[in-house]
Amino acid sequence: MTDAVDCDIRQSLDRISSQMRRNYSESLRELNLYVGQDNLLYRLWLGDGVTQMQLCEHLKCEPPTVTNMVKSLEQNGFIYRKRDEKDARIMRIFLTDKGKELETPVEIKWRQQQEKLLKSISKKDRLILKQLMQQMESNIL
Repeated sequence: MTDAVDCDIRQSLDRISSQMRRNYSESLRELNLYVGQDNLLYRLWLGDGVTQMQLCEHLKCEPPTVTNMVKSLEQNGFIYRKRDEKDARIMRIFLTDKGKELETPVEIKWRQQQEKLLKSISKKDRLILKQLMQQMESNIL
């Protein structure tokens, strides 16, 4: 039988995750983005001209998911695709000026979400929380 404390922790994590995703999703809609697209753009802000396979690896998503994100971002004018100059079979993805302009607003949304989540938690407790979350993450990978 599962310990009641363990069950409460799992349920709390589920509630926190669900509410954070809802809040963040609403926040991103103001920028005409969906959850996940911000992470794709983040990879391009680090350096664009990557392939969809590289994006799949970065996002840890299946190719059809990345294809749909790329299509949507391209339709909204945030990115464009261009054939590789050395290998025409490869499509590379680049940011448009409109996509580059999203970097600061998305970073602000990220910061606001984190500040809201952690606002009443001391620096010391944040460090402990970070260590515990890293351990939990390593447990499930």
